[in-house]
Amino acid sequence: MAKKSTHTTLLMSIVSINLKTGTLATPETDASKEIIVGIDLGTTNSLVAYINPQTNKAIAIQDTNGSNKLVPSIVHFAQNGAIIVGNDAKTQLVEQPQNTIYSVKRLMGKAFTDVKEYAAFFGYKVIDDDTQSLVKIKVDNRFYTPIELSALILRQLKQRAEEALGQTITKAVITVPAYFNDAQRQATRDAGKLAGLDVLRIVNEPTAASLAYGLGLKPQEQKTIAVFDLGGGTFDISILHIDNGVFDVLATNGNTFLGGDDFDRLIMDYWINHQLPFLPDVVQQNKALGQELRLKAEEAKMALSQNQSWEGMVSGYPCNISRKAFEQLIQPLINQTIQHCKQALQDAALTPADIAEVVLVGGSTRVPAVKQAVADFFGIAPHDELNPDEVVALGAAVQADILAGNNKDFLLLDITPLSLGIETMGGLMDVIIARNSKVPTKAARQYTTQIDGQANMRITVYQGERDLVQDNRKLGEFTLKGIPAMPAGLPKVEIAFMIDADGILRVRAKELRSGVEQSIEVKPQYGLTEEQMAAMLLNAIQNAQSDRAVRALQEAINEAETILQTAEKFVSKNSQYLQPNEIEQTYLLADALRNTLASGNKDLIHQHIETLNNYTRPFAERIMDIAVAMAMKGKKV
Repeated sequence: MAKKSTHTTLLMSIVSINLKTGTLATPETDASKEIIVGIDLGTTNSLVAYINPQTNKAIAIQDTNGSNKLVPSIVHFAQNGAIIVGNDAKTQLVEQPQNTIYSVKRLMGKAFTDVKEYAAFFGYKVIDDDTQSLVKIKVDNRFYTPIELSALILRQLKQRAEEALGQTITKAVITVPAYFNDAQRQATRDAGKLAGLDVLRIVNEPTAASLAYGLGLKPQEQKTIAVFDLGGGTFDISILHIDNGVFDVLATNGNTFLGGDDFDRLIMDYWINHQLPFLPDVVQQNKALGQELRLKAEEAKMALSQNQSWEGMVSGYPCNISRKAFEQLIQPLINQTIQHCKQALQDAALTPADIAEVVLVGGSTRVPAVKQAVADFFGIAPHDELNPDEVVALGAAVQADILAGNNKDFLLLDITPLSLGIETMGGLMDVIIARNSKVPTKAARQYTTQIDGQANMRITVYQGERDLVQDNRKLGEFTLKGIPAMPAGLPKVEIAFMIDADGILRVRAKELRSGVEQSIEVKPQYGLTEEQMAAMLLNAIQNAQSDRAVRALQEAINEAETILQTAEKFVSKNSQYLQPNEIEQTYLLADALRNTLASGNKDLIHQHIETLNNYTRPFAERIMDIAVAMAMKGKKV
């Protein structure tokens, strides 16, 4: 039933713990005294908030100077080894762009194939390893995952909260875009653990925003609202129904690669094409110039929300843009957001007239053209009373307060943003849990064998809305072993999907005719096994950094072993198309990589992986060209 497919990122797997009460804490009496913070881990900026026990109001925590609530989601690696996060890191974007990481949220849970179209947008080096393993970022000779980089930002927020509140913070609620898939949600959870936080809940940002606005506080209130969230890198539209304090998400839609960063890029392109004497290739190669351009574009965008025009200088050259020109540039992107709104309403079987209130979230909703487009589509003026940069963090704090047991008036029901299913014969996608199903939920279907006496069945899990699995995202695969020998079609294998309140998926398989049930483990490529997580859960907070180092090393070893096997098979199969010196050098590089596996140095392993990949990639392209040419002549390679 299952088909062979490319190895890629797996869905999340997590041990069973009481996320709502935080059972990792000290006894309940002590836990009730703790402050659980809400965190908005944003693409551009991040915030941390809490509920003030005296006023019972959500407050975004400022820095020690009391001047800034936003923490730029930027990490800088200084030459002296220091790691700088936030505003101080932002100042290094132009001077040292290759060592300054921004918009890392866009890389969470992603493979390079997911982001290669945007790779040139980043001022730092995103590694292309020619596989679908999770993306890595190279800084000098060290390799970081988005999980590790996000953990640095979360650790900074944790420190800010501890300094402001005068107590140790160990628990948090972290928000994610509603359209984040399973891998991205688990990556966020892993980043929290690495930062020393027990992440009690992963909450959709639009759901958190609705709480911040206090919608649904009246016991008898019933209404349907829309939350329009356009941030720095992601867009989400959520349709929520409120009934007697219950927030029920009817539908979500969106795009994890649409936001204010894209507005900035359009301004940059406008200047390059019409005003500045820089070729696009020059900007891509000169990372400092690219960052200067990006920061000026961001400055212009922000100014145009209040002014009709903007003028400035980039590397000594004048540039300008009017609000009218800016709005013309971004209109296609605004139209995309409205199309997502239409789809969400269609999924919820509603029309714009059914929406009682619209909430604006995210800094990019300050753009007047965005506000007007939302008002025109829904036919009502949207809410923008609260600071759109703070709304999600404030709502996360409200959710944290609910989980702490201090507010029992709300029950939040979330949904799964994309359909989940398995690959069946012919590469078809068979949906088991449909998109927009409420979670927690579970569903099961029965399948059978294709070959007489088949003892094993490979089950491959996918997420997406397309009919062919090749167009969807592979989450993972496992093999059900020990099926009793029977003619094809007789065994009945039940595949059960279970999604918990965090949107985490578990998969179970059972052969029903024989009564034999086999436990199936779905192991995340970048994470720990179920047993390891269970054993390490209680001390994960204290040992998060060392745990991550062990995991990252094993991840590097696994990747190296895969690449070594691939390289050797490639040379063996295609030796007639390679020069003797190319074969010799490939084997030398492979041996050098093999010799690093026992070094215990993940960065050294990654360096040799990159070297081998870079050397052999032209061979693969050359042989692909030969294969195409031979096929066109009717010959098989």
